[in-house]
Amino acid sequence: MTRYVFFTGGVVSSVGKGVTAASVGLLLKERGFRVAVQKLDPYINVDPGTMSPYQHGEVFVLDDGAETDLDLGHYERFIDTSLTRVCNVTSGQVYAEVIAKERRGDFLGGTIQVIPHVTNEIKQRIGLVGKALNAEIVLVEVGGTVGDIESLPFLEALRQMRSDVGRGNTVYIHVTLLPYIGATHELKTKPTQHSVRELRSIGISPDMIVARSDYPVNGDLRAKIALFCDVEPRAVVPLVTVPEIYQVPLELERAGVADYILERLGLEARRVPQLQAWEQLIERAAQTKPVVKIALVGKYVELKDAYLSVREALKHAGLALGYEVEIEWVHSAELEKGKGWEAVRGAHGIVVPGGFGSRGIEGKIAAARFARENKVPYLGLCLGMQVMVIDFGRFALGSEEVNSTEFERGTPYPVIDLLPEQRAIADMGGTMRLGLYPCHLQPGSKAARAYPQAIVEERHRHRFEFNNSYRDAFAQRGLVYSGLSPDGRLVEIAELADHPFMVGSQFHPEFLSRPNRPHPLFRAFVEAAIARKAQVG
Repeated sequence: MTRYVFFTGGVVSSVGKGVTAASVGLLLKERGFRVAVQKLDPYINVDPGTMSPYQHGEVFVLDDGAETDLDLGHYERFIDTSLTRVCNVTSGQVYAEVIAKERRGDFLGGTIQVIPHVTNEIKQRIGLVGKALNAEIVLVEVGGTVGDIESLPFLEALRQMRSDVGRGNTVYIHVTLLPYIGATHELKTKPTQHSVRELRSIGISPDMIVARSDYPVNGDLRAKIALFCDVEPRAVVPLVTVPEIYQVPLELERAGVADYILERLGLEARRVPQLQAWEQLIERAAQTKPVVKIALVGKYVELKDAYLSVREALKHAGLALGYEVEIEWVHSAELEKGKGWEAVRGAHGIVVPGGFGSRGIEGKIAAARFARENKVPYLGLCLGMQVMVIDFGRFALGSEEVNSTEFERGTPYPVIDLLPEQRAIADMGGTMRLGLYPCHLQPGSKAARAYPQAIVEERHRHRFEFNNSYRDAFAQRGLVYSGLSPDGRLVEIAELADHPFMVGSQFHPEFLSRPNRPHPLFRAFVEAAIARKAQVG
């Protein structure tokens, strides 16, 4: 039978449930178990695909094209397993399915209620994960905080799961914050006590409490939490803020978290965990390293989580190469006003990530132009590849009217245009080119030299593509199509022939980067930036 570990949050949101769940998944996997992780999001949106990055951070895309919460990026980076759409469930999905069943008459005239109809749908979706991913242990994180109205049906479903699958097959972990009172120099446990009391009023008694804190948690505080929250003292796990999130699994390992969970589930470890690679990763991260500066030119830079996977992929590449990647966050709209160029000029490389809409586009195009004219290493991701092509088109065709039909529908030079299959689509959600697609690399190109194989598969999220009407003309001026779809119809990677490294991918390589296995394009880009640093001093 599949076992379940449930993660709830208390006191405040963004307390670290996702990283905690991902870290526990890694520790259980290292003990020989097949694991998967699922996120339950209480919002009514069907998925975060139509949500502003300011609202929800980045949208993380899976192999099967599911647009999901950014926590699934944490899950995949830590457990190094490709997840599927069953691993992200929202209230919108649940209610849409329940209402669809009611319209079909599946409930035989019954009154549709939160209990049991909505909770049954939630439990069914939790049960799908183990089957879909052949997982022995499924870790389930509930978004938000205990006490939120939106999350009550999910918490009720989790309470029922204990009876459905058996008490010995479930573990409940509550992640809370211990706030620090500066005036008295104290960590306070009362918010945790109230949070646990709220959870218990719903019918869930946590088996373990992970106490997040910015300061060390002494034994007296742990004993107090154990006493008032009715958990074993060894099940109160302090998790002090660390400089590097990849250190969290090692902290939880030292606290004996995985062994305690297996004990509660009646399981024994099948092998001794091998965490040397993670320990070496943390050692490299802690070492003093030379710095390479990367300007990330985006339109949501006020919220760093909007580019979470890009940030992590740059970090992965830097760690592998023995460099500290220092990101200069540059707002593309500010570049249009003549501001922020000092950071761009001082950078050893420029990244332009994905995005939608016309705001700040000319700033991104200007950043691509600066990289092209000054031979600065450039990596364009999805929209970043498209603005690179727009800039090249303005140079090659000698016209500032070159554009994408996304930003200027009537442009006389639509070098970026809608995919033909997108033209009749009206709905915005879940209708883009999404998920994993193969890409054939062209021998001798920079992209081909970066990858270890000739055919790669990468994750996409876009509606617009390179317009093939300009393929021959641009090739004559030095644009290389270094990655193509298997039928040769779609340009997946473009690069400049007479540039040290100016590469744009229509896909999102950041989604497949891992802490100990950086994505090849990011690694090649950071290598080029390091070479640029050596050149300019």
